[in-house]
Amino acid sequence: MRLSKNFTLIEMTRSEAATRGGFDNTPPPDAIENLRALCEKVLQPLRDAMGRPMRVNSAYRGPDANRAVGGSRTSQHMTGEAADIEFDGFDNTQLAQKIVDMKLPFDQLIAEFVDPAVPGSGWVHVSHKRNGKQRGEVLRAVRQGGKTVYLKGLTSP
Repeated sequence: MRLSKNFTLIEMTRSEAATRGGFDNTPPPDAIENLRALCEKVLQPLRDAMGRPMRVNSAYRGPDANRAVGGSRTSQHMTGEAADIEFDGFDNTQLAQKIVDMKLPFDQLIAEFVDPAVPGSGWVHVSHKRNGKQRGEVLRAVRQGGKTVYLKGLTSP
């Protein structure tokens, strides 16, 4: 099933955690519509602007797959509203900034575990609410003292 010009349901539900654990990662109809909105409103315009394919590391995760990866109990991945993405050869902080600069309708944007000293490190988490107001929240996730901490903005002050 095609969700937008360049994104399919199979791509948006692929989960190594589900495969390893033998979990069914089939989204319910409402989550499929959320994935479609995410693709149409955010991912497809971004891919078109970049002019090349993006890698979707994780999008929809059912509850079992989400638990297996240590995801939040309220993760937007479980509703089909979020995807973790990358473009080969493109800095992930710059990718997150491009999403901001394009004024794409995101709910939450997180540059996760990007180390400026390590090219290609981390990934970008982006979410979109099909229904309701987008928060436009911009964060970066870092490890501090063995824990994940979310800081406002994409760069250190």
